[in-house]
Amino acid sequence: MISKLLLASAAVALSTSALTPVASATQAADHTNPLLTQSTLPYHAPRFDRIEDSDYLPAIEQGMKQHLAEIETIAGNPAAPTFDNTIVAMEKSGQLLDRATATFFNIVSANSNDALQKVQSTIAPELAAHQDAIYLNDKLFQRVQQLYQNRDTLNLNDEQEQLLEVYHENFVLAGAQLSAADKAKLKDLNKEISTLETRFQQKLLAGTKESALVIDDKAQLAGLSETQIANARQAAEERGMPGKWVLPLQNTTQQPLLQSLDNRDTRKALFENSWLRTSHGGENDTRDTISQLAQLRADKAKLLGFPNYSAFVLADQMAKTPEAVDRFMAQLVPATAAQERREAADIQKMIESSGKDFKLKPWDWQKYAEKVRKARYDLDEDQVKPYFELNKVLKDGVFYAANKLYGLTFKERTDIPVYHPDVRVFEVFDSDGTKQGLIYFDYFKRDNKSGGAWMSNFVGQSKLMGTKPVIYNVANFQKPAEGQPALISFDDVTTMFHEFGHALHGLFADQTYPTLSGTNVARDFVEFPSQFNEHWALEPDVLKHYAVNYKTGEVIPDALVAKIKKAATFNQGYALGELLAAAKLDLAWHDLPAGAPKQDVDTFEAKTLASMGLDIKDVPPRYRSSYFLHIWSNGYASGYYAYLWTEMLEEDAYKWFENHGGMTRENGQRFRDMILSRGHTMDYGPMFRAFYGKDPQIGPMLESRGLTPVAEGGDTPPTADSPAEAPAGAPIDH
Repeated sequence: MISKLLLASAAVALSTSALTPVASATQAADHTNPLLTQSTLPYHAPRFDRIEDSDYLPAIEQGMKQHLAEIETIAGNPAAPTFDNTIVAMEKSGQLLDRATATFFNIVSANSNDALQKVQSTIAPELAAHQDAIYLNDKLFQRVQQLYQNRDTLNLNDEQEQLLEVYHENFVLAGAQLSAADKAKLKDLNKEISTLETRFQQKLLAGTKESALVIDDKAQLAGLSETQIANARQAAEERGMPGKWVLPLQNTTQQPLLQSLDNRDTRKALFENSWLRTSHGGENDTRDTISQLAQLRADKAKLLGFPNYSAFVLADQMAKTPEAVDRFMAQLVPATAAQERREAADIQKMIESSGKDFKLKPWDWQKYAEKVRKARYDLDEDQVKPYFELNKVLKDGVFYAANKLYGLTFKERTDIPVYHPDVRVFEVFDSDGTKQGLIYFDYFKRDNKSGGAWMSNFVGQSKLMGTKPVIYNVANFQKPAEGQPALISFDDVTTMFHEFGHALHGLFADQTYPTLSGTNVARDFVEFPSQFNEHWALEPDVLKHYAVNYKTGEVIPDALVAKIKKAATFNQGYALGELLAAAKLDLAWHDLPAGAPKQDVDTFEAKTLASMGLDIKDVPPRYRSSYFLHIWSNGYASGYYAYLWTEMLEEDAYKWFENHGGMTRENGQRFRDMILSRGHTMDYGPMFRAFYGKDPQIGPMLESRGLTPVAEGGDTPPTADSPAEAPAGAPIDH
């Protein structure tokens, strides 16, 4: 199969510090490499009990070699092109490469080491060249072009018509219509870009680890729980720092522990370590890398006939154009800015009423916002956590909701090998008892794991290939001390439901062709099912089923549930503001035209953020340019807005559920049939309208966040049927 998935998968991988040599393709014994043949485990799950680090490079290189040979056979076929001998043949090609890369890119993100990083550095430019060798193969494109031009005479079914459309579009966007000279330029650009993306990944993971805050005096940790302090001591011991405490960084600007730390100097140090993690000079500084990347991407867009990289990326997305995205986000700014100002004023009052005389700074926001929340809603997170034990949330919450809506059941499989002892595997069964697929859960943070949370496939669903989905969910929750329960925050609960929403999108895939299957959809559509699934975390019947005090067995009291729901719209000016700021940074970098001078990263970032009309001094972006993994190496370039766009879609969908009886099997089946099982078998606007009954509206999104539209006519964005006007009617999620 050839699609954007290969490069998207490559972009997911993260790396750490020093690299060590890895065996070359010729050093591995092919007959012993389990990646070279299809796994005989159930669902063709990866043979993690047999795969060695040294197996990946030879398997990937052999996979590329086989794939190119298959492509040459298709391109050189003397017979006239047909759908079967060209499109279907390409869908069947590259199976070894798909198998090897699907496994490798999860491992190098979730359980990396020096050897795997070396493989990643080696194959990144090779995979870019491999993709070019296919999409820039003129003989192959001419076969696709001929089929596309004669598509009305081919008697194709709907899925086949869509597949041909997607192949043609992918070839065109990849440069298939360029001259020979421009194709050569494009190949060079793609190699440079992939190399820089890998370099960014390696610098970021190393810089994030290096920037963890080291504490010498336990008194500086006042406000943290004994468990949090023990975790910090354990983190220090794991890094060879006995007698100290280490606070590792998560991927976002704000750090969870800022909410609890009493010592303002400690808060400031932790925040600044986060803010400056890859922008204070040294070998892990990413600023030069990303300024080069921005220039190269702009050059690539120009070569392909686009005014900037955003226009190139958005051409096949639901939004269609950068102007549509700008207008969509502009509708959110007035209400967000007004709410930010109110929240900052409330927090400043809380600081003063607490007997402090300092002015609010970003490292104070989480601490004193939590005090405001406690005062306003009488809600303390420490009251809540005992009701959220991870295993119970998973089995009696996430799984229970999936059973109520879709009839799914789950059975843990301890006979399926895993890549780390923390990983658990479950077999999934449909409502009639038929086997639906496998899903792996890897929830606990490790130093060699990428930050954030994500979902992807080890094996994709395809009727053509006879495969069912093998999916994984990965997160970064704090692992409890041995013998202690894994108590998580409600934010973590939401993350579990979110990532499982992606999993459902993959599990319910019902396509013949792998290119169109499951989550192989646009960035501004792929987050729709995941964000929609978050709603069931607070569904009364579901919540009471999993939110049980781990000590007493008491079901979460109604009074506490009411507090959680009332507090759900708290601090939404901040939450939406940091997302908008990051999305604006993303678009600004990729709106640069070819020929623009190399940007000073800090100056460009400050100028961009100052132009937004938001309270940037108190509400920094969720990610700074220098550690914005999504856009520099995870496939979300010009796509970070997708989280907000799809929030609009999912809030509309949830409003539909509310208006039609709520959480019922009938409604779940309708959502499965019309959204979750459709993959990319039709355009996204018509797919959404078929379910919702009309174009998407922004009102339910603002209402859910407790915000009121400020701008005139701020309720309904124009439709994407006219892309020049505005909005429309993935491994994923990092």
